[in-house]
Amino acid sequence: MSFSGSPETTNHRLLLLHRLPRFKTMFLSKLRTRYRILDPFDESDPSFLHLSSSVRLMLCVGPSPVTSETLDTYPSLECIVGTSAGFDHFDLAECRRRNIRVTTAGDSFSDDVADFAVGLLVDVLRGVSAADRFVRAGSWPVIGIGELSPLGYKVVGKRVGIVGLGSIGTRVSKRLEAFGCSIAYTSRRMKPNVPFPFHSNIHDLAINSDVLILCCALTEETHHIIDKEVLTALGKEGIIINVGRGALVDERELVEFLKRGEIGGAGLDVYENEPYVPEELFGLDNVVLSPHLAVLTPESMEALEELFTYNLEAFFSNKPLRAQIEYE
Repeated sequence: MSFSGSPETTNHRLLLLHRLPRFKTMFLSKLRTRYRILDPFDESDPSFLHLSSSVRLMLCVGPSPVTSETLDTYPSLECIVGTSAGFDHFDLAECRRRNIRVTTAGDSFSDDVADFAVGLLVDVLRGVSAADRFVRAGSWPVIGIGELSPLGYKVVGKRVGIVGLGSIGTRVSKRLEAFGCSIAYTSRRMKPNVPFPFHSNIHDLAINSDVLILCCALTEETHHIIDKEVLTALGKEGIIINVGRGALVDERELVEFLKRGEIGGAGLDVYENEPYVPEELFGLDNVVLSPHLAVLTPESMEALEELFTYNLEAFFSNKPLRAQIEYE
């Protein structure tokens, strides 16, 4: 492994790359020009074990879990620069106990995820993906569109409940207002200067919504926040859109509701056991599936690179970090 720089620079600018084996980083070549990279999956680096005990900065690629055991492995760690909008993969209690600062992707993905959430909703309501499959299968000239059912539903006028009116949820609300939807929300607390109705619990929001869009973080409190009771409250024509985290939804219950026709449809970008998706969903035309790619655009990757590059440099320059998690 090569590094351009003096020995003093090399020792000072150690950077631990923390990732799952399947996660790659397109930024690695640039990082190597500025830092001495320590990658636990790089078996060609004989100095990893020696240097890892003194590394102070970690770049966490995607939602790679950072547990107390992970932190035990790197006792000198002072800061974790994250590249994911969520933070459920961090043991934040342990990071706080060890006085380790943690950052996220901040707003890097917010516009793209909001766009995707709206796209999923339009697709589910209007049956765009189902119609595409119908045409590609050659069915139109054979059986006509009369066999393409059910008809799609209007977007305008839908009552949309947003679960988590943060950076992404706020952007979703602005987009759907332009579609003529009425917006309500639930969040950890009522937002100041927000004109939309606030519901203190998700059950009440579901009763008063045609659509629930999940934009909140995954925590102990929000795990399976969409359960049997909420799905029942949403009703037979209700729609679930999830661009948050898979475990926000009791996936087994959602599958059963969809199979029995007890909910109108779903647009899912995230799942409980990624990359595995329940096969029962594959044949349902009222379900739109995507492989956790709402964040992936060239523009979002550019914004992410700018943010984490700043944070890496800020750490070594003793400057304030951006998108730092504030411990409660």
